[in-house]
Amino acid sequence: MSVSDRVILIAGATSAAGVKVAETLLDAGARVIAVGSNRSRLDDAYDRLPRVKTFVCALESSRSVGELGVSIRNVWGPIDGLIHLVGGYRGGGGMLEQTDEDWQALESGFTTLRNTTRAFYNDLVASPAGRLAIVSSTSVDNPTAANANYAAAKAAAEAWVSATADGFLRDQAARRIDPVPQRAAAVRFVVKALVNDEMRRESPTKNFISHTDIEVLATSILDLWDRDAAGLNGARLRLFLESKTS
Repeated sequence: MSVSDRVILIAGATSAAGVKVAETLLDAGARVIAVGSNRSRLDDAYDRLPRVKTFVCALESSRSVGELGVSIRNVWGPIDGLIHLVGGYRGGGGMLEQTDEDWQALESGFTTLRNTTRAFYNDLVASPAGRLAIVSSTSVDNPTAANANYAAAKAAAEAWVSATADGFLRDQAARRIDPVPQRAAAVRFVVKALVNDEMRRESPTKNFISHTDIEVLATSILDLWDRDAAGLNGARLRLFLESKTS
């Protein structure tokens, strides 16, 4: 199996991690689609990667995501991979400081996951090598009062991806009538936090040893297409491989 010539959609693509994942997939021969909510941020992020096709979409709207799917399929055909990187940390304080505003922002990330997986589910099931991946957090394992909103949102996202993995299984290898080999896989990457070179330059005295470099994340996503879908589907993969020190 190879990622070469696969159509991969990155949702929430303007972050440093999104750009690194796009670059890594592009270098491996994938056809990459970057989706974000702001045209100027997309243009700034992908100015040096002109082969990446960019789309602006309000991913919180299921109708807009459905229209995005039609636009992509009309030009590129169905996708083979969905990398969901929409999110961001909101937290601090104790239980009484877990605000509605923070929750609404975090819930928006979960909504975009629901919308994109439903809109592109059939693409991934039909693909010879469909892959869905999200980045989750260690806070799901050890939630605290300070990160209650964040941990709850991440736990919901993990549950949704696990359910998607069950759907992939039921629609492929587990079918009793006309079964097919398992081809699609949904996975959860787990990190404490991500780090990149810009963050190291901005905080030269900070210890990032427990963080995961975005290059490690990008390589791990690329490796999804080198692994067997049956063994990969439903996996929760921990990435604590900080390869650079401050």
